[in-house]
Amino acid sequence: MRKSLKQKIISVCNDKINSKGTNVGLSFYAFFSNKNDNPELLMEAAEWWIKTKQLDHFEKAVKIRKMVIEID
Repeated sequence: MRKSLKQKIISVCNDKINSKGTNVGLSFYAFFSNKNDNPELLMEAAEWWIKTKQLDHFEKAVKIRKMVIEID
C-alpha cells in the first residue's frame, strides 16, 4: 500500500473515532470524496479491503486503523 493511502486511511479513521467514538464503522469509500477523481487509488484501497483482507463492507475504524498501522 502506498504511503499516501496509508496516511489517508489512518487520518480518516482517527477523525471518525474522535468524532463518533470507538464503535464507529466505515467502508473503504470513506477514504474518498464522492467524485471518482483518483480511480487508481480507489482500486488500490478496494483491492486491499476486499481481496487481500476479505473484510465486510463495514468494519470498525479502530480495526482498520490497527491493520494499516501494522503494514510495513
